Amino acid sequence: MKYLKIYPSKICQIAVGFTFAVLTPISAFAQVVVQSVVGSVQNGVDVVRIDFSEPLKSVPTGFSIQSPPRIALDFPNASNATGKNIFEVNQGNVKSVNVVQAGDRSRIVLNLKQPTSYQADIQGKSLLISLGTVQSVNSETQAVSAPVFADPSSSEVQTLKDVDFRRGADGSGRVVVMLPSSQVGVDIRQQGKGLVVDFLKSSLPEGLRRRLDVGDFGTPVQAITTVQQGERVRMTIDPVGDWEHSAYQSDSQFVVEIRQKKVDLNKLTQGPGYSGEKLSLNFQNIEVRSLLQVIADFTNFNIVTSDTVTGSLTLRLKDVPWDQALQIIMEAKGLGMRKSGTVLWIAPKDEIDDRTKKDYEAALAIQKLEPLRTQAFQMNYAKAVDMVAQLTASSGGASGGTSNRFLSERGSAIAEPRTNQLFVTDTASKLEEVRQLLSTLDVAVRQVMIEARIVEASDTFGRSLGVRLGGTDLRANRGGTGGYNIGGGNSVAFGTSYSNAVASSGAGGAANTLGSFVNLPAQAQGGFDPASFAISIFNSAANRFLNLEISAMEADGKGKIVSSPRVVTADQTKASIEQGTEFPYPVTAPNGGTVIAFKKAVLKLEVLPQITPEGNIILDLDVNKDSPGEILQNVRAINTKHIKTQVLVENGGTVVIGGIFELFEDDAEAKVPFLGDIPGVGNLFKTKTKQANKQEMLIFITPKVLTERAAIR
Repeated sequence: MKYLKIYPSKICQIAVGFTFAVLTPISAFAQVVVQSVVGSVQNGVDVVRIDFSEPLKSVPTGFSIQSPPRIALDFPNASNATGKNIFEVNQGNVKSVNVVQAGDRSRIVLNLKQPTSYQADIQGKSLLISLGTVQSVNSETQAVSAPVFADPSSSEVQTLKDVDFRRGADGSGRVVVMLPSSQVGVDIRQQGKGLVVDFLKSSLPEGLRRRLDVGDFGTPVQAITTVQQGERVRMTIDPVGDWEHSAYQSDSQFVVEIRQKKVDLNKLTQGPGYSGEKLSLNFQNIEVRSLLQVIADFTNFNIVTSDTVTGSLTLRLKDVPWDQALQIIMEAKGLGMRKSGTVLWIAPKDEIDDRTKKDYEAALAIQKLEPLRTQAFQMNYAKAVDMVAQLTASSGGASGGTSNRFLSERGSAIAEPRTNQLFVTDTASKLEEVRQLLSTLDVAVRQVMIEARIVEASDTFGRSLGVRLGGTDLRANRGGTGGYNIGGGNSVAFGTSYSNAVASSGAGGAANTLGSFVNLPAQAQGGFDPASFAISIFNSAANRFLNLEISAMEADGKGKIVSSPRVVTADQTKASIEQGTEFPYPVTAPNGGTVIAFKKAVLKLEVLPQITPEGNIILDLDVNKDSPGEILQNVRAINTKHIKTQVLVENGGTVVIGGIFELFEDDAEAKVPFLGDIPGVGNLFKTKTKQANKQEMLIFITPKVLTERAAIR
């Protein structure tokens, strides 16, 4: 990290240091002396040449840093004899080289524009550092040899040996590819939200042409798809979140490592959005143009200042990111900035706004005169008609009018449904925007299978015990004297009713029964009649009878009904499935007549799935479980069970979304008053009934994302 401190005096002194080293005098024990540092570009490769007083015994150890991008090499027993600590290069990927010394050890730091790998070679008394074209995989311990990420040296098609995935100790995902040789050309690039790796002049065995689902490893990588495309093998890596990648090759092993980005909080301590290196400024009444020149020297940016920028400024800043310091200066003086590459144009805001407005007006005028082109786009998954509606949908303009959302005023689009092609006519820049838009929209939609299990269980129990008690007196009917003598020529007759009592006395005709004194039989249970046992007590003349009937019933039942509807649908597409019966019933029509309507009793599953970026599934569910009920006034009643909810379920997981539990208990007793309360004998004058009915319903939901079958390793 750099620190620039400027103190108020007639002569401005600038001190530059690095946090990784402290400048000290040259040690008396140094044996190797750094004589010169030169940067150049040889055959398209950035090379830094370091000359020493004598040959090095071995390649020095070093390490690379990705943010900010630097490569550092340590030289023990070495000193700096060049007379300066900074060497400006500004060629290729190299900005500058710093030579610092601490005790008897020297460190050479290459300040780069972007992270890269390197290779160090000793040639005589010189050390050549060749920079690669890809990022280094190890940013903490040591450098890695520059991989061969170029065109293949052989024209023959070679076969890849293996594709594997591993999880790093830091939670990173490592894709390991075994190459047939070290000369296979590799092209790696970021495309959309994923990473694409092409192996040139290569073929892929049939067993390796697959999709690896590695989301369960806990890394940013979710899936790896490897396919054959002509004479090259294309690998698509699908990561999630905020990630960064690095790639390296060691002999015939090629590794792509993807890890989560780590935010360095120390860079953002001075304010949000500022990530420049820190500096300190202390000026009294300095001209703004001179102050801007100081920042330009510190940042290596080219600053162009308008002639209208004037005035002076008193400023004191300590350990502030340089981009925040520049913003403070511009706000203090009402200035604005436009950036083009490494050039910053600074002028008053009004001047920049006028220039920007003129540029936009010129660009709009050119767009209206630019020739139109027609390009065809083949839709693979989306419908061309739907894409036309998206491209030509109107949106309200600033003046109250309408305009196409994605096309220019002169642009148009038509669809050809037969071949599912889209033809767009517009300017070249708009056609490129449409191409990028369609590449994002025209993708395969993942599908989800939703399985529901509706389990209904019932447990019933019933018990009933009852008696029937009656008598018969046939004496009067057979010519004898009915009733019972109570003295004085008087008799008494019994019966369950007035007519029965009269019949028993012989005065009521031919009736010969007294009826049932107690008629409390057991009740039917579970659709079955109770069992009964009867006895009759009579005299020797068979004129008088006493009848007793005992009935009992006990029923115990268990039942279970399992319904399992399932349906497959695309992501964020509603689907439903139902099965059941429609029952007719009469309805009075407006004209007074009668028509037949239908009422459904169905098992129905309606669902709308949504796959989250983490791979979980949000379900909007509507589940019905109907059954026919009793008939009331010639109309069939419908017993319905219905649930409607929204749940979040992991892929392949099962969740209970609801349930209904019913418990019915009944304990009844009917008896003859007083007689039914007599212990023991009272059971002949009563009936007992006990019922218990339990019913429970549970609904289970299991969603699964349908993916390509991956080979088992």
